[in-house]
Amino acid sequence: MADDNRKSTERQRSAGVARSGSPANHGPTNSIKLHLGSDPDKQIIVIKVGTSSLVRAEQQTLNLGIIARLCETVKTLRSQGHHVIIVSSGAVGVGCQRLGLATKPGELAKKQALAAVGQLHLMRYYEDFMAALNLRCAQVLLTLDNLANRAQYLNARNTFTELLAYGVVPIVNENDTVAVQELRFGDNDTLSAQVATLVQADWLFLMTDVDCLYTANPKDDPAAQPIYEVHDMGALRADTSTRGTQWGTGGMATKLTAGRIATAAGCTMVICSSTNPEVVARVLGGEQRLGTKFFPVAHALRGRYRWILSVPVRGQLWLDAGAVKAVSSKVKRASLFAAGITKVEGRFNPQDAVSLCDEAGVEFARGLVNFSADEVRELRRMAKEKKQAVDKALGFNVQEEVVHRSFLSLLVGQAGDADETEDDPEHAPVAAPGAEAGAAADALARAAAQLAVSFGWQGCRVCAGGHDDAR
Repeated sequence: MADDNRKSTERQRSAGVARSGSPANHGPTNSIKLHLGSDPDKQIIVIKVGTSSLVRAEQQTLNLGIIARLCETVKTLRSQGHHVIIVSSGAVGVGCQRLGLATKPGELAKKQALAAVGQLHLMRYYEDFMAALNLRCAQVLLTLDNLANRAQYLNARNTFTELLAYGVVPIVNENDTVAVQELRFGDNDTLSAQVATLVQADWLFLMTDVDCLYTANPKDDPAAQPIYEVHDMGALRADTSTRGTQWGTGGMATKLTAGRIATAAGCTMVICSSTNPEVVARVLGGEQRLGTKFFPVAHALRGRYRWILSVPVRGQLWLDAGAVKAVSSKVKRASLFAAGITKVEGRFNPQDAVSLCDEAGVEFARGLVNFSADEVRELRRMAKEKKQAVDKALGFNVQEEVVHRSFLSLLVGQAGDADETEDDPEHAPVAAPGAEAGAAADALARAAAQLAVSFGWQGCRVCAGGHDDAR
């Protein structure tokens, strides 16, 4: 338990958490644009291009034409005063090409070695094309671990801000050579959404081998209809069966995940065809039906709520209808308690991020948990079987806050209360759950101690008992 407490403290420190007090006044909503001194009409744009778009599968060669046209599009956007960031896949694919491999290996170590080979050559191509257009670029390699730590998250954002201030085009990829499996983004759709969230981007363009999102897979169903606008991710009904190619890792499902992250952070996302990079400027110019446009939620996440979207998800908590309604209330959002949890999936520790899912398994929020997966399962059991005994023994009602509302970020239908309108807190600490949460934690500890005595448990992480093996 000591190790978990230490990890919890480190995570809270990295999040800029103060154990007491209230949130201080924060700066403007888009502190990056303020630093850049940008005209409000000038946009921060993230463009993601995937491996399947950069590599010619038949010839197993790099598609230099796509890279050239993408760089020309960046030149057009820069001439209009916009700030552009490219999230580029392709390192492993280029590595395979350079080493003459016909297929991408499955072993992580081999893919990491190929990424080391390919990233060098991929950046050389970007540098050559950018230089020909009198543009300057920089390489930025990230891992989930960088963004999960609040201090590193803010440092990464500062680096992006200064690069944009210098007029440089950052070219981002996952740092495959050092990322361990459990700390990998896994696909650059998610990475691009995280980068868009990090830099407070106005637009995220996912350039892929399809022109938009469809109601069904158009390759299998000739009646499939294109979807040009999505205003509510929760109400979206579309086919996500398309998978990534052997060269890419994404698919339509990962793009919708990216959409939930980006739109929750206030970013407009567009899925469009990579065969025509010029479509980006046309969309910004107001042209319609050039892809699928995902509109941001009404009340975008800010401050630590935005950062929580960048913390690696370690598990899922499925909630009953009452708990879903309580934690997503537009009037007064509640914390999540064990009684409302119907299923626990994954292995996570205190202060890890988990997905909160409704009864159908659809993710609608993310939060930092106060307990490990085993502890949450035990708290569920206690809530259902022993709560009356606990309340009677202690003389008051015990409530176990599995996820406190201060560390819970809704992905759809954002509530409009004060917590949701918090600005970025880089110049001020963020308040943790206050005395109410502390009292609940103390109550839980006392309840657990008495239960340990009552039921003869020994060594449990919840209550210093040992019923894990016996339950």
